[in-house]
Amino acid sequence: MAAVRARPNLRLSIPTETNTCPRFSFPVPLTTSLSIINTPQTIQQLSDLDVLEVLGQGNSGTVYRVIHKVTSDFYALKIIRSDCDPIIRRQSLREIEILRCTRSPYIVQCDGVFEKACGDIAIALELMDAGSLDYLLKTNGSFTEKLLSKIAGQVLKGLNYLHAQKIVHRDIKPANILVNKKMEVKIADFGCSRIMCRMLDTCDTFIGTRAYMSPERYDPSAYGGNYNGYAGDVWSLGLTIAELFLGYYPLLPPGENPDWITLMCAICSGEPLSLPETSTSPEFRDFIGCCLHKDFSKRWTVSQLLSHPFVSQSQDLAS
Repeated sequence: MAAVRARPNLRLSIPTETNTCPRFSFPVPLTTSLSIINTPQTIQQLSDLDVLEVLGQGNSGTVYRVIHKVTSDFYALKIIRSDCDPIIRRQSLREIEILRCTRSPYIVQCDGVFEKACGDIAIALELMDAGSLDYLLKTNGSFTEKLLSKIAGQVLKGLNYLHAQKIVHRDIKPANILVNKKMEVKIADFGCSRIMCRMLDTCDTFIGTRAYMSPERYDPSAYGGNYNGYAGDVWSLGLTIAELFLGYYPLLPPGENPDWITLMCAICSGEPLSLPETSTSPEFRDFIGCCLHKDFSKRWTVSQLLSHPFVSQSQDLAS
């Protein structure tokens, strides 16, 4: 576990505690209407789907497992209520915009978007029937290094695709990476993502789940006022993989429920994370270190990490 040392010179703006994605301005060009639903989609009518069960509920609405009446294919149907928080609805429109323009085996597929007469938005998504990595961690316990090598490779391929499309996810964490029963891993939840107009644009808004934010997002002045969103995704991936191995959030003691300041200090001022040498390979420890350089200019890129021995060894075994 990383020790925390004091750092008195942090100049930070503390976000509100009301939402994991605080209400700062959104620079992304947002879809103001649902005209995108006219693009070709797998499911033509919402009435073609029968609801089977509730998969989950949240502040914005409900997710159902549904079946297509004609094809008997299963989907996840996400209903965004018309009366939900405007910020959440705006994030949902952002997610639709990104999902409808992405096609990758490592990204959860959107198969249809519909606006109901009451104003609710229905999004039909590829069903990932094993749940999220967060769910698997809580139900089955920590992951083996061998399995994490395969998971990291698939997530990196998804990020590589997104970054090539100039999309920064900004909220990579175990709960936003979904798995099916074939152990195929796919990135989901694009409500906090940003489409970059140019490859060298910066992401300077406070978006995403705080525990997985990189140091330069908390304290940009320490890094020349710059923030590379692509490098931020890499930091989040490194924390995610380390958490899945350890079984708990890696920058704090197990079971600790920190306040915002404690979390910020652990990320910005803590010593570099070191995994136990007795239970990990040098390749795994080096991979985590390459993801978690506090200086984002020294952090490995997604394309570099795809050729890292920790990842490439699982590719070699699969081929």
